[in-house]
Amino acid sequence: MQHPLENNPIRHMQQIKAQLRQIINHLRFDVGRMTEAKARALFETSAEVLSGLVKTYDDYENTLNRHGNLRSRRSSRKEEPATPITAEELGAFHARSG
Repeated sequence: MQHPLENNPIRHMQQIKAQLRQIINHLRFDVGRMTEAKARALFETSAEVLSGLVKTYDDYENTLNRHGNLRSRRSSRKEEPATPITAEELGAFHARSG
């Protein structure tokens, strides 16, 4: 039998949003390392598009909560943005992803 939280779309959306925020931070970190203008623009645009997607998830989650269809199990405090990646973490990521 599945745990009730496994069927909760809000829980899954929160996990996806966290992963998207990590990618956004990674893109923004890498923008500063790009020397080619087109590459910088691609990374900046990608970060903005993903930020819009995170906002869409937030809006949908708020709609579900407002209508009482589902309740999130997280606290009522506002969600903080993801912590930016350190250079060491990014280096380890690049080393793993080859």
